[in-house]
Amino acid sequence: MPFTLIGRILFAAPLVVFALGHFTQANTMAGMVPHWLPGKVFWVYLTGVALVAAAVAILAHKKVFEAGLGLGVMLLIFALTIHLPMLLAGNQAAMGSLMKDIALSGAAFYIAGKARS
Repeated sequence: MPFTLIGRILFAAPLVVFALGHFTQANTMAGMVPHWLPGKVFWVYLTGVALVAAAVAILAHKKVFEAGLGLGVMLLIFALTIHLPMLLAGNQAAMGSLMKDIALSGAAFYIAGKARS
């Protein structure tokens, strides 16, 4: 099995797991949506759908640039609007989520860039 396939699987699998959390814990996760954004549960479900769509695109090796770019932007937005404010408010547990989203965002941008080259 080539390393690129292994990498795609290892990158996409957690996205599916994160998406399942969005679908099964939507009401709990809605509390993390910024207060100024209406329809909190809707955004949680939409995020779950986006995570699954990105995982499928990356696994199927179809529309990888679009999936990587969209995922990278989405995760960077989450890092800056959800996890960073939580960390700055004194929630030290947010550091792990902040670093995870930044790292996955960077990886998604890298995947998008490689899809274009």
